[in-house]
Amino acid sequence: MQKNIVITGCSSGIGLVAANDLLRRGYRVLAACRKPEDVQRMNALGFTGIELDLNDSASVARGAAAILRQCDNRLYALFNNGGYGVYGPLATLSREQMERQFATNVFGAHQLTMLLLPALKASPQARIINTSSVLGLISTPGRGMYAASKYALEAWSDALRMELHGSGVRVSLIEPGPIKTRFTDNVSQGEQDKPVKNPGIAARFTLPPEAVLPKLRHALESKHPRLRYPVTLVAHTMSILRRLLPGWMLDRILRGK
Repeated sequence: MQKNIVITGCSSGIGLVAANDLLRRGYRVLAACRKPEDVQRMNALGFTGIELDLNDSASVARGAAAILRQCDNRLYALFNNGGYGVYGPLATLSREQMERQFATNVFGAHQLTMLLLPALKASPQARIINTSSVLGLISTPGRGMYAASKYALEAWSDALRMELHGSGVRVSLIEPGPIKTRFTDNVSQGEQDKPVKNPGIAARFTLPPEAVLPKLRHALESKHPRLRYPVTLVAHTMSILRRLLPGWMLDRILRGK
């Protein structure tokens, strides 16, 4: 029987690359996108397009209902990949910007997951996979708001994994470092005249979105999926350094001085 997987944030980047790969591997991909024109494009590419805006609770509810109809209340996997970043010194960012950041990156994922959970529990060995970030492991100046949302997603995923123990539903986190996608182009900047940019050295360690695929396949298809999957040398290194270094030393490295 063909396995149904929902992927959010499918219009480009990791979501689109993952959707294409999993379609080739025989999955039925329900590709969730925010814009109607992207949903139409997903349908043309052979996916089942779903209109779903994570920042809008009514849209999430409608999208989840459409997903349940399409999969007949039986879902193998949910890949919570959709999200965006708000960058800028915290003093330049408003409460409203933080609410929108968390609404998309955390609240929308929570709402969608809870609505789809009965369908996931109805499928043997179902999977929930959440896209975090190296900034779910460490925070840096100018990226504190985005990092806070990813820290929250990490904690939420850990709690969900333990709460679902024994249910047959497994929960994993994918933690990418610098990946070449449209994410940076779509970042909302707190100071338009002083945008937060990645340091030049980051380009040396940036990988294409296809670098996520081996980790995603393992999380979906292994009998023993890992709890966390760092992607890129930066993510692996920071995962180690945050455990080994004292806080003041890690601060100095992350400040860049």
